[in-house]
Amino acid sequence: MDDLLKVNHLKTAFTIEGNEVVPVDDVTFSLKKGETIGIVGESGCGKSVTSFSLMRLLGKNGKIKSGEVIFEGEDIAKKSEKEMHELRGNKMSMIFQEPMTSLNPLFTIGNQMIEAIMLHLKMDKKAAREYAIKMLKEVGIPRAEEIIDDYPHTLSGGMRQRVMIAMALSCKPKLLIADEPTTALDVTIQAQILELIKRLRESYGMSVMLITHDLGVISEMADKVIVMYAGQVVEETDVFTLFDNPEHPYTEALMNSIPQIDDAEEDTLEGIPGVVPSLQKMVDGCRFHTRCSKATERCKKEVPELKKIKEGHLVRCFLVEDKIKKSGEANE
Repeated sequence: MDDLLKVNHLKTAFTIEGNEVVPVDDVTFSLKKGETIGIVGESGCGKSVTSFSLMRLLGKNGKIKSGEVIFEGEDIAKKSEKEMHELRGNKMSMIFQEPMTSLNPLFTIGNQMIEAIMLHLKMDKKAAREYAIKMLKEVGIPRAEEIIDDYPHTLSGGMRQRVMIAMALSCKPKLLIADEPTTALDVTIQAQILELIKRLRESYGMSVMLITHDLGVISEMADKVIVMYAGQVVEETDVFTLFDNPEHPYTEALMNSIPQIDDAEEDTLEGIPGVVPSLQKMVDGCRFHTRCSKATERCKKEVPELKKIKEGHLVRCFLVEDKIKKSGEANE
C-alpha cells in the first residue's frame, strides 16, 4: 500500500502573551491508504493539536514552525489558505469532539450540509439536498427527509454525531480525522458510532486518523498506534504489539491503568503519578522522567531519540536503547 500521508518532524507553535509554546514537537509518522492509525495519550499530550496542524486549523496565534505534512505527494504546510479551503471537507475531513459546538445552532442540518456539498461537488441546490438526504440515510439516521429540516438542538448527541459524520463523508474524503468522536456519548451509542466509522472506511476505502485517550477504542479500531506524551511521539507500533509488548514506560503505565475483566476483586488499578508537564515550562531531558519509576540520572539531562527496535516499532527511551545495544552485542 502507498502512503497517503507522511508527517516528517512536525513542529507546531503558538504565541501566548508574547511567549512561544510548542505543543507538537518533532512528530513523525505515516498513514497508508485504507489504514486506521490511532493517536493516544492523556489530555495535553498534543493529540488534537497534531490533527489541527494537518488541517491547518491553528487560528491566528498558531503556525507550523517546521517539518512537512505530505498529503498525496504535496506538502500541505506550504499550501495557501485558498488551496487549504479546497482541500478541507473535500479530500480531508474532520469529525470534532463535541458536535453541538461544531454544528451552527442557527441553521438547519440541511442548510449546513447543502452549502458544503454545493461548494465542493458543484451541485445545484435541489441535487445537493437529495444527496444530503442520501448521506444522512447512509449513516443510519431515520426519517432523513424530515430531520434535514431540523435544527441541531432537537437531536440527541448520538444523532448529532451521525450528522457530523455524514457531513464529513459527503465529499468522499481520502482522509478522515476523528478527534475523540465518542467522548460525549454513552457506551451503546459509542459502539454504534465506531462500527459506523469502520463500515464506512471499508466502503469508501479511506484512511482514518483516530484521536482518543481510550485504549479500548484503539484496540477495536486501529491498525497501528502512536503514543504521544508532552508533544512528542514516545512509541509507535502495530496495535497487537502495543497491547502485548509495550516498551515505553509511559505506554506500560497506560496499559496498567486499564481495568481487566479477569482482575481479582482486591486488585487495584495503577494510576500514573504526577501530571503532564506544562508547555510554558517544559522539563529538561526525557519529558516523562518526572513520572517514571525507571528514570535514571541520564533521563533528567539528555533527550532520548525515537529509535527503531524492529521493523515498524519505534520507541523514545534510553532503557530501550540499552536493550537494543545489548541485543546487538549478544548477536555478534
